[in-house]
Amino acid sequence: MKTEVMNLAGKLLVAMPAMGDVRFEYSVVYVCAHSDDGTMGLIVNKPNPKLKFKKLLNQLNISSSVSKIDIMVHFGGPVEQIRGFILHSSDYQAGVDTLNVDESFSMTATPDILQDMAKGDGPDISLLALGYSGWASGQVEAELLQNGWLICDATYDLVFKIANSDKWAAALASLGVDPLMLSSQAGRA
Repeated sequence: MKTEVMNLAGKLLVAMPAMGDVRFEYSVVYVCAHSDDGTMGLIVNKPNPKLKFKKLLNQLNISSSVSKIDIMVHFGGPVEQIRGFILHSSDYQAGVDTLNVDESFSMTATPDILQDMAKGDGPDISLLALGYSGWASGQVEAELLQNGWLICDATYDLVFKIANSDKWAAALASLGVDPLMLSSQAGRA
Protein backbone atom coordinates (compact mmCIF):
# COMPACT_ATOMS: atom_id res chain seq x y z
CA MET A 1 0.00 0.00 0.00
CA LYS A 2 1.41 3.37 -1.05
CA THR A 3 1.48 6.12 1.58
CA GLU A 4 0.22 9.49 0.41
CA VAL A 5 2.80 12.24 0.86
CA MET A 6 1.45 15.39 2.47
CA ASN A 7 2.18 18.73 0.87
CA LEU A 8 2.68 21.42 3.49
CA ALA A 9 3.13 24.34 1.05
CA GLY A 10 0.61 27.05 1.92
CA LYS A 11 0.02 25.68 5.43
CA LEU A 12 1.03 27.00 8.83
CA LEU A 13 3.24 25.07 11.22
CA VAL A 14 2.34 25.92 14.81
CA ALA A 15 5.05 25.17 17.37
CA MET A 16 4.07 22.97 20.28
CA PRO A 17 5.19 24.00 23.79
CA ALA A 18 7.65 21.08 23.92
CA MET A 19 9.38 22.24 20.73
CA GLY A 20 12.80 22.28 22.42
CA ASP A 21 14.32 24.84 20.03
CA VAL A 22 14.13 28.36 21.48
CA ARG A 23 14.34 29.88 18.00
CA PHE A 24 10.95 28.35 17.24
CA GLU A 25 9.24 28.71 20.63
CA TYR A 26 5.62 29.79 20.09
CA SER A 27 6.31 30.25 16.38
CA VAL A 28 3.85 30.22 13.54
CA VAL A 29 5.64 29.35 10.29
CA TYR A 30 4.12 29.88 6.86
CA VAL A 31 5.40 27.07 4.59
CA CYS A 32 6.43 28.53 1.22
CA ALA A 33 7.82 25.33 -0.31
CA HIS A 34 7.73 21.65 0.57
CA SER A 35 9.12 18.84 -1.56
CA ASP A 36 11.33 15.77 -1.43
CA ASP A 37 14.28 18.18 -1.28
CA GLY A 38 13.12 19.80 1.97
CA THR A 39 10.94 22.53 3.39
CA MET A 40 11.23 26.33 3.45
CA GLY A 41 9.06 28.67 5.49
CA LEU A 42 8.88 32.06 7.18
CA ILE A 43 8.06 32.73 10.83
CA VAL A 44 5.16 35.18 10.67
CA ASN A 45 4.71 36.12 14.33
CA LYS A 46 8.14 37.29 15.53
CA PRO A 47 8.78 40.93 14.67
CA ASN A 48 12.16 42.56 15.07
CA PRO A 49 11.28 45.78 16.95
CA LYS A 50 14.79 47.18 16.48
CA LEU A 51 14.67 47.15 12.68
CA LYS A 52 12.31 49.40 10.74
CA PHE A 53 11.50 49.13 7.03
CA LYS A 54 12.55 52.71 6.33
CA LYS A 55 15.96 52.04 7.93
CA LEU A 56 16.34 48.87 5.87
CA LEU A 57 15.58 50.85 2.69
CA ASN A 58 18.23 53.41 3.64
CA GLN A 59 20.80 50.64 4.22
CA LEU A 60 20.03 49.29 0.73
CA ASN A 61 20.17 52.80 -0.83
CA ILE A 62 16.53 52.58 -1.89
CA SER A 63 14.72 55.91 -1.79
CA SER A 64 11.07 56.00 -0.82
CA SER A 65 8.44 58.21 -2.42
CA VAL A 66 5.78 57.01 0.01
CA SER A 67 5.42 59.40 2.93
CA LYS A 68 4.45 56.77 5.49
CA ILE A 69 5.64 53.21 5.17
CA ASP A 70 4.48 51.12 8.08
CA ILE A 71 5.93 47.69 7.39
CA MET A 72 7.21 45.59 10.26
CA VAL A 73 10.36 43.53 9.79
CA HIS A 74 10.11 39.96 11.10
CA PHE A 75 12.56 37.26 12.11
CA GLY A 76 11.80 34.72 9.36
CA GLY A 77 14.06 32.03 10.73
CA PRO A 78 17.64 31.13 11.56
CA VAL A 79 18.86 30.53 7.98
CA GLU A 80 20.40 33.40 5.93
CA GLN A 81 19.33 36.06 8.42
CA ILE A 82 20.67 38.92 6.30
CA ARG A 83 18.52 37.96 3.31
CA GLY A 84 15.05 39.44 2.94
CA PHE A 85 11.89 37.56 1.97
CA ILE A 86 8.51 39.14 1.30
CA LEU A 87 5.44 36.99 1.84
CA HIS A 88 2.63 38.75 0.04
CA SER A 89 -0.74 38.69 -1.67
CA SER A 90 -0.73 37.14 -5.12
CA ASP A 91 -1.70 40.43 -6.83
CA TYR A 92 2.01 41.31 -7.09
CA GLN A 93 4.18 39.36 -9.51
CA ALA A 94 7.87 39.76 -10.28
CA GLY A 95 7.92 37.12 -13.01
CA VAL A 96 10.21 34.16 -12.36
CA ASP A 97 11.40 35.82 -9.13
CA THR A 98 8.02 35.30 -7.46
CA LEU A 99 7.11 31.93 -5.99
CA ASN A 100 3.33 31.48 -6.24
CA VAL A 101 2.63 29.24 -3.25
CA ASP A 102 -1.11 29.03 -3.97
CA GLU A 103 -3.86 31.27 -5.37
CA SER A 104 -3.69 33.64 -2.38
CA PHE A 105 -0.05 33.76 -1.23
CA SER A 106 3.21 34.45 -3.02
CA MET A 107 6.80 35.04 -1.91
CA THR A 108 9.43 37.23 -3.55
CA ALA A 109 13.03 37.57 -2.40
CA THR A 110 14.57 40.11 -4.77
CA PRO A 111 15.34 43.81 -4.18
CA ASP A 112 12.88 44.75 -6.95
CA ILE A 113 9.90 44.16 -4.66
CA LEU A 114 11.44 46.43 -2.00
CA GLN A 115 11.88 49.17 -4.61
CA ASP A 116 8.27 48.75 -5.73
CA MET A 117 7.05 48.83 -2.13
CA ALA A 118 9.07 52.02 -1.52
CA LYS A 119 7.25 53.60 -4.50
CA GLY A 120 3.86 52.39 -3.33
CA ASP A 121 3.64 49.88 -6.21
CA GLY A 122 4.13 46.71 -4.19
CA PRO A 123 1.62 44.05 -3.19
CA ASP A 124 -1.66 44.95 -1.49
CA ILE A 125 -0.56 43.18 1.67
CA SER A 126 2.83 41.86 2.72
CA LEU A 127 5.08 40.67 5.49
CA LEU A 128 8.84 41.28 5.36
CA ALA A 129 11.10 38.70 6.98
CA LEU A 130 14.86 38.54 7.36
CA GLY A 131 16.05 34.96 7.26
CA TYR A 132 14.02 31.84 6.72
CA SER A 133 13.25 28.51 8.33
CA GLY A 134 14.59 25.51 6.47
CA TRP A 135 14.43 21.76 6.94
CA ALA A 136 16.27 18.99 5.11
CA SER A 137 14.35 16.27 3.31
CA GLY A 138 12.11 14.44 5.79
CA GLN A 139 13.15 16.61 8.74
CA VAL A 140 9.88 18.50 9.18
CA GLU A 141 7.93 15.25 8.85
CA ALA A 142 10.05 13.75 11.64
CA GLU A 143 9.39 16.81 13.82
CA LEU A 144 5.66 16.43 13.16
CA LEU A 145 5.81 12.79 14.27
CA GLN A 146 7.64 13.90 17.44
CA ASN A 147 4.78 16.31 18.26
CA GLY A 148 6.92 19.37 17.59
CA TRP A 149 4.34 21.04 15.33
CA LEU A 150 0.67 21.19 14.55
CA ILE A 151 -0.54 22.03 11.03
CA CYS A 152 -3.34 24.47 10.25
CA ASP A 153 -4.67 26.25 7.20
CA ALA A 154 -3.15 29.62 6.40
CA THR A 155 -5.64 32.46 6.17
CA TYR A 156 -5.06 36.13 5.40
CA ASP A 157 -6.16 37.03 8.92
CA LEU A 158 -3.78 34.60 10.61
CA VAL A 159 -0.81 35.63 8.48
CA PHE A 160 -1.35 39.35 7.92
CA LYS A 161 -4.08 40.82 10.12
CA ILE A 162 -3.92 39.36 13.63
CA ALA A 163 -1.44 40.98 16.01
CA ASN A 164 1.87 39.10 16.11
CA SER A 165 1.48 38.45 19.83
CA ASP A 166 -1.88 36.74 19.20
CA LYS A 167 -1.06 34.65 16.09
CA TRP A 168 0.12 31.53 17.93
CA ALA A 169 -3.03 31.28 20.07
CA ALA A 170 -5.22 32.19 17.08
CA ALA A 171 -3.63 29.46 14.95
CA LEU A 172 -4.28 26.93 17.72
CA ALA A 173 -7.84 28.21 18.12
CA SER A 174 -8.42 27.65 14.38
CA LEU A 175 -7.79 23.97 15.14
CA GLY A 176 -10.06 23.99 18.17
CA VAL A 177 -7.09 23.79 20.55
CA ASP A 178 -6.96 25.81 23.75
CA PRO A 179 -3.31 26.81 24.42
CA LEU A 180 -3.90 26.43 28.16
CA MET A 181 -4.67 22.76 27.65
CA LEU A 182 -1.36 21.99 25.92
CA SER A 183 1.37 20.27 27.87
CA SER A 184 5.04 20.96 27.43
CA GLN A 185 5.61 17.21 27.86
CA ALA A 186 5.49 15.01 24.77
CA GLY A 187 4.43 11.41 25.02
CA ARG A 188 2.76 8.45 23.38
CA ALA A 189 -0.18 6.46 24.67
